[in-house]
Amino acid sequence: MNQQNSGTKSHRRLVWSIAFVALAMFGFGFALAPFYSLFCEITGLNGKVRTEAVEEVAYTVDTSREVTIEFITELNERMPLAFSAEVPKMKIHPGQYYTVKFYGENLTDRPMLGRAIPSITPGTATAHLKKTECFCFSEQKFEPHQRREMPVRFVIDPGLPQDVKEMALSYTFFDISDTQKD
Repeated sequence: MNQQNSGTKSHRRLVWSIAFVALAMFGFGFALAPFYSLFCEITGLNGKVRTEAVEEVAYTVDTSREVTIEFITELNERMPLAFSAEVPKMKIHPGQYYTVKFYGENLTDRPMLGRAIPSITPGTATAHLKKTECFCFSEQKFEPHQRREMPVRFVIDPGLPQDVKEMALSYTFFDISDTQKD
């Protein structure tokens, strides 16, 4: 009987240990997303770009340095939009402001609401990209077959690490029409 009682206690302890590990794994999984976002925001990794305008300030333009920036346009698979940049890439001087135009055209017979999510690579350059104007700051409404010009005004902070000679600014457009309340 004593051996059976000891076996029951050991099974209970095992069940409680497994339950504790499962609960800890669930808690870790639940907390991982906000911790990851905070980590990316602090370090600038993963190309997460701020989605609010900054005030235009005067920088000293570094004309001795040239950085190539590529503009990439992507669509979520459900987004019936023609989306492109005025130029695929350009050479810029850190500290100088530039404006590049993006174009979107609704390819449907219905109004559409879209949202562009930006990202930049390499991640170390994220903190140095400053946008004073961008269509990614707000939702974009497109009437049926409407074509829109959407400017982005930006500067690369001259404090950009010297080893960064190429950057990519990418926008992915998502159809959020279903979230619009009538």
